[in-house]
Amino acid sequence: METNNDYRLRPSFGDSFGTGWSVMWDNFLRLFLVVLVVAILSGPTKIFHMNFNGSDLHNLPFDWHGHWGHDLISLAPLGLLAGFFGLLALLYSFLALPVIEFGSKMIFVQAVRKIKPDFELLLKGFWENYLNIILANLLVVALVILGCIALIIPGIIIGCRLVFVSYLVMDKKLDPIEAVEQSWKLTRGHGWTIFFMGFVSIFIVIFGLILMIVGIFPAIMWVSSSFASLYQSVINETEKPAEPATVQA
Repeated sequence: METNNDYRLRPSFGDSFGTGWSVMWDNFLRLFLVVLVVAILSGPTKIFHMNFNGSDLHNLPFDWHGHWGHDLISLAPLGLLAGFFGLLALLYSFLALPVIEFGSKMIFVQAVRKIKPDFELLLKGFWENYLNIILANLLVVALVILGCIALIIPGIIIGCRLVFVSYLVMDKKLDPIEAVEQSWKLTRGHGWTIFFMGFVSIFIVIFGLILMIVGIFPAIMWVSSSFASLYQSVINETEKPAEPATVQA
């Protein structure tokens, strides 16, 4: 889909971040609301994440050293409860959160295309394209993990080359295998651009956190707009109609 707007849509590091900056400010309130909703809906994975440290038991009202057997029995229900919430967090991370995240990425693509963002996309995936979203996310996670096990660098390469999977599932309605194959094809020749964008994005987010935490929202909006701009730039470049050959007399 080629768009006709005044954004500088070129698949380069500078143009992607420059266009992302413009997209962010042109749609600030709408994109801020998207990021805020995603942050809230991502909350359960943080709430259910429980860590127990043995040193913390010294602060409890019972004698940990003197009656350890009885105390372990009394702590057993807490361990089961933590395990239960951990399982809920894991299921939520793989069966619900990807729908929200994929939908939010498509909203940023709409902003790049100067289409009024459809907030229903945040939840529409639950009744439209749900299985493809879940399986695509699972496939990408598995491939990246396998790549990281193989000395990390292959995992980074795979992560960069599959960065468009979520966009393709939402935008082109591709199934997981097709999305992975198409993302690998589209990112050919753009791997270093994606890598450096991801690397710089880390520092943008850190800088946003330093600015009294509230800066994290514009930071995420800028990064998300920039990657959506890169995706649209590559799509435009790929789908550009071929120039008709000139016939010489």
